[in-house]
Amino acid sequence: MKEQLKSMVLFLLVLSSLIQSYFLIYRLPGGDSIISSETNYVKTDSMGQEQRIEQLIFPNKIIVHMGEDKHTVFYPETTFYKLIFTRLESRSFQSFERRSIQSANWSEVRRKYEGIEMVFSGGVPVTLLERMMRLTADPVFQAETINRIWVYTDEKATRTHALFFSARGDVVYEANEVDLTVQDVQQHVSFGQNATPYELISGQYYIPMDNIEMQEPIVNSGLFTTEQMQRNLFFDPGITRNIQEKDGSEIYTDSKRSLQVKQSQRWMGYTDPAAPSSEPGNPVRDILAAVDFVNQHGGWDGAYRLIMNNASDVSGEEYRTNVSFQQYYGSYPVLDRPSFRFGTIRLEVQQETASVYERSLLYLKGGEQSSASMLLPGGEELRVKLKQLAGNKTILDVTPSYSPELTEDGSLKLVPVWRIQLLNGGIQTIQAMPAPQPPVSGTIP
Repeated sequence: MKEQLKSMVLFLLVLSSLIQSYFLIYRLPGGDSIISSETNYVKTDSMGQEQRIEQLIFPNKIIVHMGEDKHTVFYPETTFYKLIFTRLESRSFQSFERRSIQSANWSEVRRKYEGIEMVFSGGVPVTLLERMMRLTADPVFQAETINRIWVYTDEKATRTHALFFSARGDVVYEANEVDLTVQDVQQHVSFGQNATPYELISGQYYIPMDNIEMQEPIVNSGLFTTEQMQRNLFFDPGITRNIQEKDGSEIYTDSKRSLQVKQSQRWMGYTDPAAPSSEPGNPVRDILAAVDFVNQHGGWDGAYRLIMNNASDVSGEEYRTNVSFQQYYGSYPVLDRPSFRFGTIRLEVQQETASVYERSLLYLKGGEQSSASMLLPGGEELRVKLKQLAGNKTILDVTPSYSPELTEDGSLKLVPVWRIQLLNGGIQTIQAMPAPQPPVSGTIP
């Protein structure tokens, strides 16, 4: 009898344990399992690589001034660009003094003195520059955004000047203590002696005096699916509903957030309305939040550069930070064209929360199918084309770039072009021409 009683008690204890386990797992009442499944929650896909902010900040060009109005330009990933940039990153700059931009004739300084000029289009906050360069914290310009760093020697070659130009265009900061000797600057300048010479036009932009050879690669590409983006951007994609627009685009929404997919353009836009804030945000924290958001929701399919044009914006009573990331292929940026959206990741961030996220569904998979040699015009030919193209408009910058085109098999052809940036905000292009092919052995040229 005692043995039967013990068995009954043991049975009840085991049954009670099973019932408690069932409640813990399935959280009754309510019936929602805390175990993720395909029907109620799908883990975020790993779609691209993660990046740190330090990997997204680099000059879009380095200009070498060799004196006597001689210049050359190095672009990212080239040997001398990497050598100069790496060396300047390791040098220290401190004790900053504020000066008016009118304190010197900078066009004359460019023409006369030897130096190195790093250009950050759109500008970079000093707080972020401190992550990649040895800048001693200084309240004089701690809150500034810098778009050019210029190191040069004076006419007597007895002192090194290090200048940090404000993106606002009204002031410049000189570092009075610089860990760079005159000999260091002269060595950097010597890297440009045998490079393609460039001419300074109107004190504003540079054009090569000879044609520039570039490759026209056809690159393997992939396509993110709508399902991938849903899983990546919605906590529970199972509760989203689909709306078909008249223009052929589709909208997926969970009543708060929305994802618009334009299949014809292979482009997506995601919005997560944030509560309006009348308090200015912190642009640096917003930029870091933007990088984190991209890391978590799509990642990066190659090299990108931070662009901060109109980074801090006020619309009505709402403060937001506009952040863009420009894609690079090798040494040159990939253009985002109205007719073919690709090459840019754009976000709007409010109080460190991404409220707008736009990017292409196309991504580079790596590897080239083929590549053809092309020539971008230089010298007098380029000067004439620029005059015809711009007319009376002011040109701010001329940069070699890639214009993407989709091939029949879904790959991307990257067509070399000159990207012409106008003062009114417009962008024009001049296409490259095929490079002459060497004669085949045994034929008469």
